[in-house]
Amino acid sequence: MKMNKKAMITGIGALIIGLLAGWFLFGGSGHKIVDEHEHGLERTDQIIWTCSMHPQIRRNEPGNCPICGMELIPLESEEGEDTDPMAIRMSPTAMQLASVRTALVGEMAPVKTVRLNGKVQADQRLVFSQSSHIPGRIENLMVNFTGEFVNKGQTIALVYSPELVTAQEELFEAFKMKDRQPQLFSAAKQKLKNWKLSDHQVEEILKSGKIQTNFAIRADVAGYVTDKLVNHGDYIQKGKAVYQITDLSKVWVLFDVYESDMPWIKKGDVVEFIIPSLPGERFQGPIIYLDPVIDPKTRVSKARVEITNHELRLKPEMFVSGTVKAELHKQADVIAVPATAVMWTGKRSIVHVKTESDKGVHFKMREVTLGPFLGEHYIVEQGLRKGEEIAVHGTFSIDAAAQLAGKPSMMRPEGGPEMTGHDHGGGDKPASHPEPEPEQPAITSQVIGQKAKDALQPVYSQYLNYKDALAADNLEQAFEAASLLQSRLSEIDMALFTGKSHDAWMQHSRDMENRLQHLPHLKTIEELRKTFQHVSEAMIALTLAFTPLDQTLYVQHCPMVDNNKGADWLSLDKEIINPYFGKSMLTCGEVTMTIN
Repeated sequence: MKMNKKAMITGIGALIIGLLAGWFLFGGSGHKIVDEHEHGLERTDQIIWTCSMHPQIRRNEPGNCPICGMELIPLESEEGEDTDPMAIRMSPTAMQLASVRTALVGEMAPVKTVRLNGKVQADQRLVFSQSSHIPGRIENLMVNFTGEFVNKGQTIALVYSPELVTAQEELFEAFKMKDRQPQLFSAAKQKLKNWKLSDHQVEEILKSGKIQTNFAIRADVAGYVTDKLVNHGDYIQKGKAVYQITDLSKVWVLFDVYESDMPWIKKGDVVEFIIPSLPGERFQGPIIYLDPVIDPKTRVSKARVEITNHELRLKPEMFVSGTVKAELHKQADVIAVPATAVMWTGKRSIVHVKTESDKGVHFKMREVTLGPFLGEHYIVEQGLRKGEEIAVHGTFSIDAAAQLAGKPSMMRPEGGPEMTGHDHGGGDKPASHPEPEPEQPAITSQVIGQKAKDALQPVYSQYLNYKDALAADNLEQAFEAASLLQSRLSEIDMALFTGKSHDAWMQHSRDMENRLQHLPHLKTIEELRKTFQHVSEAMIALTLAFTPLDQTLYVQHCPMVDNNKGADWLSLDKEIINPYFGKSMLTCGEVTMTIN
């Protein structure tokens, strides 16, 4: 019995020891496994999903961006990547939605294509004033209208001259005394010759023995009468111009050269040009003279091309349009990029360089030094190498994404997060409580202060002036209004816009700045209208975002613009005055929206 009790005690002790050992071996480790599992769940919850195009979006689960629809990426995955921290990542979906296109940087011949417009003019060296050497009254005009051709020596008018009648009487008297006073006779003949009468005419007068009352004015040159300066019955003085006669066998073509193009145009450059009134024909000729003086009104100088006028097909005042291919540098090739790849920020010019790795596609802002503008390309003096790949379309979308992600951008070259009026989910904000998704600023009107509204008034004023000038087909006023719009836009303090309104302002103002930055290179009203189309898109979006005017604005639409794709514009008047076609289709369009 004692042994059984002792054995029982021993068994109980062994059981207790076993339980304790089990607790230490399994209970502790089991607790550790649970902790690890829970810890793992906690780390999963901390993954924040964001949009590379709209980094203000913060989600605690994967999906698509509610603004652009592109696939969300894990925010923490980008932080751990072995990539350049100054570069912005873009997924293929983001690039497609933002219409991002890239191209390799290459070399090209440094030839600038300069477009010139001008007119055919008469050769000033072949324009003659046909004067009368006889004072008197016009008795008869043989040429009564301009445009008539006259031959050299042809009688073009008859003049009655009392002075010549007196001179003939003196000649007859001197003729009677020529043997006694030969000097007097010679003086009488010379007096007639001073009025451009020939020796033959003087002899004819002496032979006839009669005083002639009407004397002929003969053409000194052959050509076309381009101006009739007298009428029948007019009294004229000696040396008075009767006609203007122009020889059109050779003509000048005078081209307008703008100030910005003057460094690239030189004497000897060959101009290839066409004349709209002679379709299908092409002409060319070297520049033989450059006017050293700029017209103070038109701000252009003149380049002269001399053309032999076969069959007189080229007529003065015909419009011409030509091009000159000007070589800018001695070297054979230079680095050049499309103009659409460059973004300007006052003194700086930037491009976005693309890099690819197994981690994806990244773009990094790079500052470049630009050389001359070649029409569609810029020469790059510094900042790029041949073979690098850059964005040539959608650059604004890339830059906007970089700015919102705190990467170096056009407005923030040093990088860093953009300070707006609200938090985008950074810092210690829990991922389980993401910030509400922002609505698109172009659709939902944002509240802005009175100072911001006042600052926008000059922008709208110049935009409307721009619109009115295009509707009036006034190139000079349209260019002036567009230039002033660009200036007023750059003067606005972006600090006036906070929170969501700041995002909207940055987007729409940059859209306009990118379009207006090419103004110095625009030459025709068609080019100004194309720029106006893109500016109008941004202005309409800006108006819907802020409604900054106290007046009613009308969104108007013409379906025939841009090859029947259609285009919109803003107007204070409900009545349609079309800026895209001007007087040719002034009332084409309709009101599609009223913004009160």
